[in-house]
Amino acid sequence: MEAPRSPSGPRPSLPVLAAYEYCEVVTGQQARNFAYGIKLLPLAKRQAMSAIYAFARRIDDIGDGTRDDTERKAVRLEEARALLERIRRGEVREDDIDPVAVALGHAARRFPIPLRALDELIDGVLMDVRGTSYESWEDLREYCRCVAGSIGRLSLGVFGTVPGAADAEHAPEIADTLGLALQMTNILRDVREDALNGRTYLPAEDLAKFGCQDGFASAELPPGSDFTGLVRFEAGRARALFDDGLRLLPMLDRRSGACVSAMAGIYLRLLTRITADPAAVLRGRVSLPGREKAYVALRGLTGRRAGTPATRGRP
Repeated sequence: MEAPRSPSGPRPSLPVLAAYEYCEVVTGQQARNFAYGIKLLPLAKRQAMSAIYAFARRIDDIGDGTRDDTERKAVRLEEARALLERIRRGEVREDDIDPVAVALGHAARRFPIPLRALDELIDGVLMDVRGTSYESWEDLREYCRCVAGSIGRLSLGVFGTVPGAADAEHAPEIADTLGLALQMTNILRDVREDALNGRTYLPAEDLAKFGCQDGFASAELPPGSDFTGLVRFEAGRARALFDDGLRLLPMLDRRSGACVSAMAGIYLRLLTRITADPAAVLRGRVSLPGREKAYVALRGLTGRRAGTPATRGRP
């Protein structure tokens, strides 16, 4: 893994600073959990992460909602891909009218961000738009790699690894795995909301195994189904991914590690709540209060590892 380029150098121009500010506003308003982690980063890294988030948010927004207007969404995603190619080629000027493109282009010159991972994100959202279903965990894993593992690899481009870190050559794969853990938690949290939008992400073979193959469009589950067993099975899978992905932390500098620890800690606590009361995801959106997220972020900044006694057996 290449170390990040030094963010020192000429101060960004006023148009670039304005573009970063726009991206930080988008992140603060829409990134419920992500924003708590990146607040712990130094300015240059925080700006770069906000630019990545704002572009990724744009892609996600195209695919959100029901599967109406599939062709229109596909066209818009290809337009986003074309813009990404312009950014990659350095063709977006600092005075361009698109602040997200300006900020991402500047961030990619500051840090070794693997912009090709955003193409993977577009590929994953195209799966959503086309209504792709997932028969097995391996099928779902590939989708999760596109929509979440890609964000892990993009983030690592900003974080870099500390000199001499053990296994640093495997950092991109480990960051990818941590992204999968976060995405599996999202899938469990949003299972009812996704079903109401005509989407089911959990593997069909798992749904059948637990008698839940009819889906979750109703708050009432079919007689004989084991929804609790299904959720706890998938949560165990997510927890194993967290265990593997958190091997990234010793490879990062203190503040980058605090950022990752904060985000992972928030999702681990969310996963613990879902595991304790699986039916809660059918009643509404399970979330953590702001004060608890802030507490987890503070633990990360003080060097405490992600998680709680209930999730990782650490004080």
